[in-house]
Amino acid sequence: MAAPTSALAPKTLAILKRLGVPAGAYAESGLTARCPIDGRPIATLATTSESEAKAAIGRAYEAFLAWRAVPAPRRGEFVRLLGEELRAAKEDLGRLVSIEAGKIVSEGLGEVQEMIDICDYAVGLSRQLFGLTIATERPEHRMMETWHPLGVCGVISAFNFPVAVWSWNAALAFVCGDSVVWKPSEKTPLTALAVQALVERAGARFGGIPRGLSEVLIGEREIGAALVADERVPVVSATGSTRMGREVAPVLAARFARAILELGGNNAAIVAPSADLDLALRAIAFAAMGTAGQRCTTLRRLFVHESVYDALVPKLAAAYGSVSVGDPLKAGTLVGPLIDAAAWRGMEQALADARAAGGTVHGGTRVDTGAPDAFYARPALVEMPAHDGPVLRETFAPILYVLRYREIGEAIALNNAVGAGLSSSIFTLDMREAELFVSAAGSDCGIANVNIGPSGAEIGGAFGGEKETGGGREAGSDAWKAYMRRATNTINYGRTLPLAQGVTFDIG
Repeated sequence: MAAPTSALAPKTLAILKRLGVPAGAYAESGLTARCPIDGRPIATLATTSESEAKAAIGRAYEAFLAWRAVPAPRRGEFVRLLGEELRAAKEDLGRLVSIEAGKIVSEGLGEVQEMIDICDYAVGLSRQLFGLTIATERPEHRMMETWHPLGVCGVISAFNFPVAVWSWNAALAFVCGDSVVWKPSEKTPLTALAVQALVERAGARFGGIPRGLSEVLIGEREIGAALVADERVPVVSATGSTRMGREVAPVLAARFARAILELGGNNAAIVAPSADLDLALRAIAFAAMGTAGQRCTTLRRLFVHESVYDALVPKLAAAYGSVSVGDPLKAGTLVGPLIDAAAWRGMEQALADARAAGGTVHGGTRVDTGAPDAFYARPALVEMPAHDGPVLRETFAPILYVLRYREIGEAIALNNAVGAGLSSSIFTLDMREAELFVSAAGSDCGIANVNIGPSGAEIGGAFGGEKETGGGREAGSDAWKAYMRRATNTINYGRTLPLAQGVTFDIG
């Protein structure tokens, strides 16, 4: 017997209609979109078959051939209009993110703000796709590098940031001259359809964009696999687990395609003796409990110096015991639901393993909100005797493992002693400790912060990490280069032909 429809379904469908999602997106059978707030279905969506996916990629390739000829500042104008559409739709799209991903209201709105911010960034970037002029050893020659559009950009996104991650890729890809094919998480397909409708609105205002410039594939993992395997897609940005990355990377490597991988993150923070403990407490609470522990940058390991452990950890335990858990759409809620039953089972297993390893667990119980099909959990603070067992693996749930340390070198070594290398932070007022942490001898993560938590990155910096996090970079800095191809050009404006390295080749 099918589960009853979510009480939020009528409001959700009304939002989707306002955002421009067509009635043809829904079907009698297909992919069921569920609401983690009550665990019940919202709608059933028409899914993309493998043949339809191939056709969509074909349209995207043809769109790329046309779009690459559009001047980059004009491409930036399209992204500017997309940013305007996102501003106008911020309340509706933010609410939709909260309904489908379970985020509290401010986080749902904040995710849409990230989309707006990256559009603004990309508009400026459209006039700054710079190449270098390079000194040449040959007289009457000029050497330079130029950057050209790469092709179809595939985007595979995860449920926890259902729209922001797409925008980090798409906004840059569009201004770089690429088309985009998006396979959203099967857990959050509604937000993808809404964004696609906004792209089409922006395209209409632009005066028309090539058909296929933005495509969405709705379905399970086999549709994502088809996207990864298609020879017409030279770059794929994939966000998800390290396991997923191990499946995606070899396929892309076998066909010499580029991979932008954003995978696991077992992130840590260090609280040093000199730390501002009030500031650290607030930062740790958000980083560890925000989004119900379902951010790739969530704080999962905390190393506290033995001299301040007893001053900080009891206050942290009290915060864990009092934080409001419940309906994310209600004012005052700070922790919403886990995405589904599998996430709750993973949390239960990790806490059982922690207890078996000698850990003391504060919290971690399921919270009854009157919705038996939803999974709410009180965040868990776990004092561990050793950096071992479940501490070494990422559990996508609100679990924070806490350990004591004595020396800064020991704490940095523990920070680095896991497979992932995404984000990290230190709380200290000691300049030497701060500088050591961000130096080559410090954190081995792609993000290393001082006196803020590891979570909540801004779009101006390149987002991504090392080791099992995959090495990919998205959003700011020079991440745009991943969506373009570089050409080195040498131009001879003289009448002779001097060869490099002093080579002579005289044919008479």
